Amino acid sequence: MQIDTTNILFICGGAFSGLENIIERRISNKVIGFGAEVKTKEELKSGELFKQIVPQDLHKFGLIPELIGRMPVVVSLSNLDENALISILTEPKNALTKQYTYLFELDNVKLEFEGDSLEAIAKKAIEQETGARGLRAIIEGFMTDIMYSVPSDDSIEKCVITKEVVENNEKPKIVYNKDRKNISADLKKKKVNKSRRTEADAG
Repeated sequence: MQIDTTNILFICGGAFSGLENIIERRISNKVIGFGAEVKTKEELKSGELFKQIVPQDLHKFGLIPELIGRMPVVVSLSNLDENALISILTEPKNALTKQYTYLFELDNVKLEFEGDSLEAIAKKAIEQETGARGLRAIIEGFMTDIMYSVPSDDSIEKCVITKEVVENNEKPKIVYNKDRKNISADLKKKKVNKSRRTEADAG
């Protein structure tokens, strides 16, 4: 089937894993000589490699010339920095920190993330090179046990996630309120009594 591609816009997006190696090999051949500008591997991996891409690199990567010719504009995205990852953790309507805060509110417990803890989460994501997608896995790593233990204690009023929790898997700061336990016990008694009266009325 023949298709007229005159008015079709082709957009290809993705990580293109391995393409950076092709660009790096091409660039390394041009840094020989006294006047060459030699950069470290860390500098090249900071996002500069993809900015120096040429059609020949895409061809070596495996794309056919017919497809490359229909992509006249190639744009690279920079890696997310620490501030961007922290914004992703806190600012969107469905941000991860807001999701966990809501889950704790269901058990009448206030959850709080200290600023240092958010920075530690972001740094871990950068070290693991997982980007924003890896944030949930990092948080789940230290939150799973907390989510099971905290709601089981009615006297816990507040749970604070610190930097040490993220980096060393230490226990979070817990704020207790004994009055909450008594109130919770009274509520449970009232619920039991109410259910008994309902069963008696039904009988």
